[in-house]
This record gives sequence, structure tokens and C-alpha cells, in this order.
Amino acid sequence: MLNVTLDFRYIVDCADFYRQFAAKCLPGAQFGANLDALWDSVTAEMALPARICLRHLPQHADHAQFSAIITTLQQAEQELAGLLQLKID
Repeated sequence: MLNVTLDFRYIVDCADFYRQFAAKCLPGAQFGANLDALWDSVTAEMALPARICLRHLPQHADHAQFSAIITTLQQAEQELAGLLQLKID
């Protein structure tokens, strides 16, 4: 199982999230750094099963900027029916 932790103490903005996501989940792959690319990567390209933990998101000074990303990941979790686990703490 792929286990990935993205720590929002070290993520400045959405562009930084996409960089870190690609580096940890899709090493060496091309990544478009947008919501469509995130969906495609999680549902079709990333090694599954997988667990993605988003640490310290609620404490981020501007966590609202990540709402579309979080929604996309939550929808992918539902779509993949158990192959993807998303944890936010």
C-alpha cells in the first residue's frame, strides 16, 4: 500500500501542494498541476491501494485555498470505494 503524508506546515499554496503531491505519489511522471490532473492521477495513475494523510491542514493560515483540492480527493476516495483512504488531521 502506498502511504503518503503531506504536511501543510510545509505547503505554502496550491502550486506547492501539487509539486509535493507529484513528487510523493507520481515520482518521475508528468503532472499537470491542476484539479483535472489530480483526479486523473489519483483515479488512474497512482499506485493503489493508497492512503493519503493531510497533516496540519486545519492549522494552515489559509486552508480555504485548498478546498477544491480536498473536495477532489474526497470524491476520488468515494469513486475508488476503499482503494483510496484520505485522512485529514
